[in-house]
Amino acid sequence: MPVRTPDPEPEPDEPEGHGLGNGEPFVAGSLSSFGAPASGDAAANPGWLTELELAEARRRLPMLYVEAVPVRTDGMGAVTQVGLLLRATALGEITRTIVSGRVRYAETIRDALFRHLENDLGPMAFPQLPLQPAPFTVAEYFPLPGLSAFHDDRQHAVSLAFVVPVTGTCDPRQDALEVTWMTPAEAASGGVAADMEGGRGTLLRMALASVGALR
Repeated sequence: MPVRTPDPEPEPDEPEGHGLGNGEPFVAGSLSSFGAPASGDAAANPGWLTELELAEARRRLPMLYVEAVPVRTDGMGAVTQVGLLLRATALGEITRTIVSGRVRYAETIRDALFRHLENDLGPMAFPQLPLQPAPFTVAEYFPLPGLSAFHDDRQHAVSLAFVVPVTGTCDPRQDALEVTWMTPAEAASGGVAADMEGGRGTLLRMALASVGALR
C-alpha cells in the first residue's frame, strides 16, 4: 500500500497554485538549473519551487518536516488524552495519523509547528508551545522499506517530532475528517498502530514513552 507523509492543502493566505503538488518553499536559487519559476510566483515568494523543481528536490534531497502528537493534560501535567486525526487517503482508505507538514523556507520550527497545528486542529485549539521546542525524536522516512521504522514512498523525509498539549476546542480542517481523543493506553494499542501508515504507530508509542504516559 502506498504510504505518504501528509501534505497540507493550500492555505488561504498563500498564492493560488502553491499548494500540494504545485510548488514548495525552498532556498532560492539552490536548484536554479531545474527550471525558472513563473514570474508571478518568484515575485511573491522566491522560496517556492515549481512542480518540476519539487519533484526533482524530492528525488535528490531530504525534505524537512515537523510532526506533532496533540495531547490533553491534567493539572499536574500528566497526559490524559491523545488526539489522532482521521484521514482518507488518495486510494480511499481511512487511516489515523498525527499532525504533520513541511517546514517552509525561512520559517522557524516553532512557527511551522503552530501553523500545522492550526491547519489541522483549527484556530481554537490553542497549542501550548514552548519558546524553544525540543523534539522527542528525529524520525527519518525513506522511500525504500526496511531502512528505518518509517516509510514514505515519495521521498526521504527528516521529521522533527513533538508532543504538544492543546487546551482549546479542536475543529479539524483541510483533509482531516475528525479528531479522535483516546487514553494513552488506547492510543498505544496494536489496533491503533495498524491503522496508522508509514510507521507512525511506532512514533506514537515513542511520543507517549517520552512523556511517561506508557504503563
